[in-house]
Amino acid sequence: MKKRKGLLSLAVAALFVIAGCGNGQDKTDAAKDASEDTTVKLGVIGADTDVWDDVKERLADEGIDIEYVEFTEYSQPNTALENGDIDLNSFQHQDFLDNYNEERGTDLVSIGNTVNAPLGIYSEKIEDIKELENGAEIAIPDDVTNGGRALKLLQTAGLIKIDKDAQNPTVSDITANPKDLKITELEASQTARSMEDVDASVVNSGMAVDAGLSPNEDAIYLEPVDDTSRPYVNIIAARKEDEDNEVYKKVVDAYQTEQTAKVIEETSNGADIPAWEEFGRK
Repeated sequence: MKKRKGLLSLAVAALFVIAGCGNGQDKTDAAKDASEDTTVKLGVIGADTDVWDDVKERLADEGIDIEYVEFTEYSQPNTALENGDIDLNSFQHQDFLDNYNEERGTDLVSIGNTVNAPLGIYSEKIEDIKELENGAEIAIPDDVTNGGRALKLLQTAGLIKIDKDAQNPTVSDITANPKDLKITELEASQTARSMEDVDASVVNSGMAVDAGLSPNEDAIYLEPVDDTSRPYVNIIAARKEDEDNEVYKKVVDAYQTEQTAKVIEETSNGADIPAWEEFGRK
């Protein structure tokens, strides 16, 4: 009888040892998981990540590692986001995203405003928009939203008139062209590179900075910022199911700070405007 009790005691003790080992392993794994950084793949256009570099550094203190995935064309980052190849992207304005969703039947969403980056007209041949001669050639982006925005800018500059009912006008919506300007449509990343070959070029702010241009100093005409600018506020985009992801909210919070606003001011020479201050956080 005593022998049976002894065996039972040994069995119980063994169970406690096994349980103890198991609990210890669970705690070790939990501690390991807690110490590992969360990586967020962020799609960007071009190599200009100065603003995000500052945000990235601050997020690292919270255990969030921003990994850049660089693209060269505007057609790429939303497809990568929809396919799950990246977690977020930051390259486009709201109007561009709305048009992408409409054309592709997707449901990507904005989770935070970043900057308002005025479109500019640049030239290596003239120093003032008034110097454009009859028949001059102007390059504009060829995608629907940025192309339409460029034509609106040319209208604001007094060069053409477009159909007032056209939300995203195309060249066919030009109703008056007194200088008989030749409008050449190019992929957005090519507009800055084409400046040697055309009389003037409409270039997105990010592309201009990548090309070594300073919007405030080098543009011969810069897009005004007012209430009509809201559709062109740049954003951080995510998949619909990730709209309330807590990690991604921390990314937005880290971006929308006074520190980021200072970096935006410095890196853009005052051309870009912190959009969350002018148009709200989202």
